Amino acid sequence: MITPQRQAAAVIEALQADVAVTHLVVLPGAAREPAGDLVLCDVAREGANAVLERLRELGVEHEGAITIEEAGVTLSDSADRAAARTPGKGVDAVVWEEIEHRTGQETRLSMTYLVLLAVATVIAAVGVLLDQPILIVGAMVVGPEFGPLAGLCVGLVQGRWTMVRRSSVALAVGFPVAVALTVLATWAMTAAGLVDRSMLLAERPLTDFIWRPDALSWVVGFLAGIAGMVSITSARSGALIGVLISVTTVPAAANAAVAAAYRVPDEAWGSALQLLVNLAAIIVAGVLTLTVQRLWWRGVRPPARPVAVARPRRPVRQGVRTP
Repeated sequence: MITPQRQAAAVIEALQADVAVTHLVVLPGAAREPAGDLVLCDVAREGANAVLERLRELGVEHEGAITIEEAGVTLSDSADRAAARTPGKGVDAVVWEEIEHRTGQETRLSMTYLVLLAVATVIAAVGVLLDQPILIVGAMVVGPEFGPLAGLCVGLVQGRWTMVRRSSVALAVGFPVAVALTVLATWAMTAAGLVDRSMLLAERPLTDFIWRPDALSWVVGFLAGIAGMVSITSARSGALIGVLISVTTVPAAANAAVAAAYRVPDEAWGSALQLLVNLAAIIVAGVLTLTVQRLWWRGVRPPARPVAVARPRRPVRQGVRTP
């Protein structure tokens, strides 16, 4: 943290009084822009929200700065004691500022987002025509659509309507652009003699599920939404990769594009419905997961008792008793 000198005393006192804080270091006057004291500390993950709320109440981020970094390995008895006396478990803690920042970066409609989504959709289109699941899986991994979906869920739960609007725009613009570019790519590959309409109409036992939505489509999308939000809130990227290859969003958009390019309306509508089912299931699951996490965390972690800050005692003046 960079804290203005007039706020430094209150910030240090608040950090010293919190049971989750340890390794407190203060460098007076070290910061130049913005000017102030540099304050460093380690915080048990399960107590991070309370610490951040207190710092924001003091207005540190307005005149100074707060930077959060994940500590990889910490060997310290003091850190172990801080984690032990802080209620809850760090692996279950949701640091909302961290989640909002992480998902907020992926909600903006950017050229990088559009390129990745379009490339993933074209790859999936080739996989559909060749009936090759490996290409479908690759397209799922490349697709960046889970970022805006996660941002939409976080925004709805936290009431961050700007994030909700940005995420909705990214999804509402991204998929139509990707589908349109995939239609053009399909026409180009057809003109080059690489693919043809008969490949779409042929038996495709490995990929025809993409345009045949059913109840299991909702179930898989819902479970993927739960796993995806848990992986984001716990910063487990390995689990998120598994989520990306389990939802049929990009492949459904690709199949819709190919079917539209070859004028096969049944597959086009079925694929579009598959896409909507998966998007809706992920959003519902994500919102419910975040809501349950927040309510559960409030229930299992009562307000922590602050550690009393040692203060020097004033000398007691002995009075003189008169007869």
